[in-house]
Amino acid sequence: MGKAIFHSSIEGGQHGPKGLDGFLAFAKQSGAAGAQPTCYMLEDGKGGFKSAAEVKAAFAKYGLKFDGISCHCVTWVLGTAWTGSKTMLPFLSSEVGKKSAPEIERWAEEYLMKLMDLAAELKVFVMPMFWGVSFGWELATGYPWGFFKAGYDLVKEGQERFIKQSAAVRKYANERGIYLAHEIHPGTAACCADDFNMLVDICDGDKCLTVNADPSHCWEGEDWETRFTKVGSRVIGCHVKNHVVHKGLPLRSMEADWKKRAMQFTDLPTGDLNMVRYAELMEKIGYAKRYCQVMGTATAPLVVEAESAYRDGDATSANGIQYVSKDLCFPMAEGCFEDGLGAQD
Repeated sequence: MGKAIFHSSIEGGQHGPKGLDGFLAFAKQSGAAGAQPTCYMLEDGKGGFKSAAEVKAAFAKYGLKFDGISCHCVTWVLGTAWTGSKTMLPFLSSEVGKKSAPEIERWAEEYLMKLMDLAAELKVFVMPMFWGVSFGWELATGYPWGFFKAGYDLVKEGQERFIKQSAAVRKYANERGIYLAHEIHPGTAACCADDFNMLVDICDGDKCLTVNADPSHCWEGEDWETRFTKVGSRVIGCHVKNHVVHKGLPLRSMEADWKKRAMQFTDLPTGDLNMVRYAELMEKIGYAKRYCQVMGTATAPLVVEAESAYRDGDATSANGIQYVSKDLCFPMAEGCFEDGLGAQD
């Protein structure tokens, strides 16, 4: 029988209030083999981070694999600070939130550098994240009107801004062997596969610019198979998440209530997306092999990030872990099913 190349894991973003120990306890209790904490869970409450020894001890206590560090929120701030957007405030202390845009950008840069120092010491080289609105809110909408060039070039300006904003962080990551895995996502610096490949091109193929796959963000024209095939050689992280798109409702509307939105995240087994086909694609594009080479592991994580507009958050996550363990961490075929056909001597 073939061997499983994946193991079940869980993202910490939706479990921030639990803290590191509470999050790891929940992961273990729910049946996960690994966990991916957020950067906030690694803070020491004194303006810095816990020691590598403390973090290692926490994982050892629960016998869990350390499957990367999620730093979506702070990286979002790095690329969005220049806009002055209020969307940064939930991710900043009240003190930092009062600073000027350049000061906030510098704070985010320094924070990420300190986090990468800790990650390197922990030998955790995959950091899922998403780049902020470096191209401005006009381009982030992706709206197909012709106002991006009219005596100015918002795309070119955004390219120059992204290169400059990310330069120090990318350099720091490369020096430590860390991969910054962008979650291609509406409203970020790369909303689709072509956007991401453009970022790689303008940064001269920078090897730290990688992808954290997440199929639940493919709900507006580009399906997940197209997206992750286009960026396949750069996929080094993998979230497992599902969604439903309700017919007759506009995908773009100013609606804050998830229960009233056209696209809603769901538990893993019942959404519109086929998670088994998604796991197969992750093997096909070489995600597991790439992750294992970088992290020195035998299996790669399928990181549950199940959310629901209706079902309790912890119940949704626990169900997701169990689903991944049972249905997605299957033994891989070592040959073709046709090999077993015909007469056998």
